Amino acid sequence: MSLSIRNQLPGTVTSVTSDEVMATVRLRLDGGQDMTAAVTAEAVEELGLTQGSVVRALVKSTEVSLATGPVEGVSIRNQLPGTVTDVATGGAMARVRLAVAGAELTSAITTDAATELGLAAGSSVVALIKSTEVSLSHA
Repeated sequence: MSLSIRNQLPGTVTSVTSDEVMATVRLRLDGGQDMTAAVTAEAVEELGLTQGSVVRALVKSTEVSLATGPVEGVSIRNQLPGTVTDVATGGAMARVRLAVAGAELTSAITTDAATELGLAAGSSVVALIKSTEVSLSHA
């Protein structure tokens, strides 16, 4: 199946914490970073997710925010450090590609934000991804 979701990060489930409705699934990405996905308990059951399950974390580029350094005092669980490899800007939006350990991410942000952050190839950034914006699939 082909998907329009550009960000597909391979990893392995390290833990699943579930209640009647929702679950948090902790992953170790192939690059060594930890990631958390908040999904329905039904999805965990249907996918058969348990510790050791090999999965792909899927994140739309519009759900990847960027910061120029680690952010403290925020509820966003997933903060992946990386380096910008390419910036393409349009009148309203910018596409920013970045290398993170073991993978590439794409972020769609406003052109104003890209300019204000001074993003260019070689810039150090941190990708911020809410756990509720991470979907999971079998690898």
